[in-house]
Amino acid sequence: MPNDSNSRPNIVFFMMDQLSAKWLEGDMAAACPTPNIDWLRDNGVTFSSCLSSNPVCCPSRATMATGLTTRGHGVLQNGYELDPALPTFMQSLQGAGWQTAAYGKIHFHSHFHGVHPDYRPYGFDTVLNTEDPRAGEWLDWLDDYAPEYYDAALATIWPTGIPELQQYGPEQVDLLDRIARAKERYASMTDRSRPDFVPGCYEAPFPAEITQTEWITRNALDYIADADPERPLYTHISYVQPHGPSCPPEGYLGQIDTDLITEPLAPEWVDDLLGPACYATSEGVLFDIPSYWRGRRQFFLADMVHLDEQLGQVITGLRDAGRWDNTYLILITDHGELLMDHGFTGKGERPYDACVRVPLMIAGPGLQGGTTRSEIVQLEDICPTVLEMADLPLYQPTAMGPYLKETPVPALAGRSLLPLCRGEQARGWRDAGYIESYNNIGTCTPRNWARTVRTARYRYTMFPGNQGEQLFDLRNDPDETVNLAGDAAYGGVRREMRDRLLEEVLLQDYPHSPRELFSLGVH
Repeated sequence: MPNDSNSRPNIVFFMMDQLSAKWLEGDMAAACPTPNIDWLRDNGVTFSSCLSSNPVCCPSRATMATGLTTRGHGVLQNGYELDPALPTFMQSLQGAGWQTAAYGKIHFHSHFHGVHPDYRPYGFDTVLNTEDPRAGEWLDWLDDYAPEYYDAALATIWPTGIPELQQYGPEQVDLLDRIARAKERYASMTDRSRPDFVPGCYEAPFPAEITQTEWITRNALDYIADADPERPLYTHISYVQPHGPSCPPEGYLGQIDTDLITEPLAPEWVDDLLGPACYATSEGVLFDIPSYWRGRRQFFLADMVHLDEQLGQVITGLRDAGRWDNTYLILITDHGELLMDHGFTGKGERPYDACVRVPLMIAGPGLQGGTTRSEIVQLEDICPTVLEMADLPLYQPTAMGPYLKETPVPALAGRSLLPLCRGEQARGWRDAGYIESYNNIGTCTPRNWARTVRTARYRYTMFPGNQGEQLFDLRNDPDETVNLAGDAAYGGVRREMRDRLLEEVLLQDYPHSPRELFSLGVH
């Protein structure tokens, strides 16, 4: 691709948080009208086996930005923060002349560290950030634009253990007391005595146009419209929804066909002697599927209807700006949401399909639209894909030095997906995906450290210290309901998958991490 300003492509991320590929398929998809996602599927390339290699927010997003494994970038779990000294594809684009901007959730910083983080060092010229806590730039805007809804917004702030909330803003206001009073005022949102109450769900207590979701879209569209037409742009449009709490605006629940909502898979691990020990105390654990399961899924899907509308607006905005024909649009999420499957909500160390398999759709110039690729891809592949889109080289560790006697190692753990998007053969492509989990919030022991290898046929997971083991035959048991780890008939498969897992664990440190690397090789 020629590297001049008129031909260099625009690259746009449309990123959602905590959405499984599973919920965009089958009856659940039929229950939820998403015409713009359907259009993108019909006009782009869908990857049906995209795996989140560490299914929580911060590690997944760091992997996409850097192309490194979890151990390569060091963001093992939420609470770690990505070192901006590590190369990101945003920095590469910025250095090559792209206009770079981010709107919404970025989460390279822990939100407990503060709700006004500076994301510019990661390669963004412009940032308007709003994340899970709801405090920060969206809340500040709301205070100016629609102050009559400020208390309603405060009532939606759920992580109140953030030190900045005690000294908030230029005037160092203690916001915690006002948040508490706002929650009392809007207590009906969480009133368990209501007959229609669904835990973790409520309709947004303000109009759709001032939700976080529409604030993100509106600012991104303004940027696209006003950007220098002579320079390509990278726009990172990243939403907090459908991450819980589910809070669609008024009127969206009625768009879901509740008769088509599928029932969650039962918690099969409860009576399994080999079932992971940590599951009994895992975040969002349910030992029985509750009566409100249909309502919980309805709220989640209603958020998806709202997000689908945003996708349509982004595509229209790119067309109106004259950029669509030369734009790569990537729809992706960081990890899945179990949505009560197997008795869990959330994500993390429960590597069932709804947790680890995420939607990935790519549309753009020269791609084979309307196709589905079944190869196993991982979030490590996103960074090299973006760099190839921009015709930029893979970055190398600094100071490779004169001592390297061998052919240089690959710079990144993943591979570009563009050849697959063009319909080319996948020579030498991986035939297994690797997934790992460390601790989730509230745990500090290795018993939560799930290590998983997944092929087209099997999924094998083990926990250290004899804390549990799972083997599922995905061909005959796609819902992962029968653990075969103790079945003598599958002893050979178990040993083979365990060997494959060991190899994948060892290779998580390859290529060498560029963190603090002076030189690579031998004298």
